[in-house]
Amino acid sequence: MKKIEAIIQPFKLEEVKEALKAIGVDGMTVSEVRGHGRQKGHKEVYRGQEYQVDLLPKVKLELVVADIRLPEVVQTITQAARTGKIGDGKLFVYDVAEAIRIRNDDRGESAL
Repeated sequence: MKKIEAIIQPFKLEEVKEALKAIGVDGMTVSEVRGHGRQKGHKEVYRGQEYQVDLLPKVKLELVVADIRLPEVVQTITQAARTGKIGDGKLFVYDVAEAIRIRNDDRGESAL
């Protein structure tokens, strides 16, 4: 099993969720996060003062999938989240040693 963490633009969340639903991916965790990569933030003016905004709002999706589904899920997320501009985000993939469904003690891929 693999865990995918995707950091994406907030306005792309619905598009990514719909694309994942279309390929049969149900479960995910969504968090509102802040950060920056190469874009390093931007300047804003508030009441005549200029401020450097260096932590930009992003959305983090976390989902665990069977190894065999990894390429399809990664491709779906990248295509749905891509704008072609700086700040589109990143995907990170981790190995998952075990998954356990608390309700009935299902283990492994059957817990997904």
